[in-house]
Amino acid sequence: MSVQKHRKNLWPWIFGILLTGYALFTLLNTFLIPHDVVTWAEIEAVEPEFSAAEYATEQEIEGEVTEDSYVSDEISIRITTLNRYNTWIYVADIILSDPSYLRTGLAQGAFGRNLTEKTSTIAEDCGAILAINGDFYGFRDTGYVMRNGYLYRTSLQDSWYNEDLVIYEDGRMEIVDERDSEAEILAEAGAQHIFSFGPGLVKDYELAVDEETEVDASMTSNPRTAIGIIEPLHYVFTVSDGRQAESEGLTLYELAEVMQELGCQTAYNLDGGGSSTMWFMGNVVNNPTSGTTAGERGVSDIVYIGK
Repeated sequence: MSVQKHRKNLWPWIFGILLTGYALFTLLNTFLIPHDVVTWAEIEAVEPEFSAAEYATEQEIEGEVTEDSYVSDEISIRITTLNRYNTWIYVADIILSDPSYLRTGLAQGAFGRNLTEKTSTIAEDCGAILAINGDFYGFRDTGYVMRNGYLYRTSLQDSWYNEDLVIYEDGRMEIVDERDSEAEILAEAGAQHIFSFGPGLVKDYELAVDEETEVDASMTSNPRTAIGIIEPLHYVFTVSDGRQAESEGLTLYELAEVMQELGCQTAYNLDGGGSSTMWFMGNVVNNPTSGTTAGERGVSDIVYIGK
C-alpha cells in the first residue's frame, strides 16, 4: 500500500512538470523560436554609427544633406518636430520623383515569425536614407503581408477592424478591409506593400477613428508610428515618443488628428509602443522606450526611403 500511495503522490509532480514544460515551450514558440522563414537575400550590409553627412558619403548617396534633411533630384526629406498633447512628435515630410523609392525591409533579410532586429540595423543593412518601424507582422500568425511586390502571407487577420494599408506600384495608398479584399487580387491590381496592423486613421481627409478606438494591446497614450499620403508621391512618416514624463504619448484618436492636421488624404497606424522608431541617415531621431527600458527594441520590418 505504501508503494501505491507513493506512486499516487508522484503523479501531481509529474503533471506539474509537464504543464510547466508545455507553458515554457509555448512562450518560446510564440516569442523566440523562428517560424516559416522565407529568406530575402537582396540586401547589402553597411557599417553603422555615421553622422548624416558621413552616412551619405559612405553609401555614395548624392544630395544635399543636413542633420534633419536630405534633398536630391529624386528625393526630398525634411524632418520637423511638433509638440501636441504634451507629446513630442517627429514628422518626416517626403516627396519622391518615383514611387519605387518607398520600400520595405525585413529583419535578418528574411520573412518569418520571431525574426527581429532593431529598426536602425535593418535600415543600415538596406542602405536606407530614412526609416520607420513597420507593422511587426512577426508577432501575429494572421493578416496579409506583402513586401516589395512579394506576397508572403494571405491568411485573414482576426482583429475586430481587419483594415490593411495597401501601397500600389504607382505610389497610391488605400485602406481596405481584408474581409472584402483577397490578397491575390490586390497583388494583381498592382499592390507592392500590404500592412495589417492598423487601423486606418484618416480616409479621404476625414478621421477614421473616434476617441474610443484602440488597438488590442494598447488602451492608453503610447508611443505611435503612422504613415500617410498627402498627394501623389508626397508622403508623411510620423513617430511620437511616449511613456515619458516629458512626452506622454498619443491615443489613436490624437494620432489621427495629427495626421489630418498634416494634410493627409490617407493615414494608417503601424506598430507602436516600444517599436516606435524613426531613423535618418545613421541616427535614431526619436527616443524609443518600452516604458521600463530606453532604446530600440527588435522589430520584424521597416518602411524606408532609399535608392
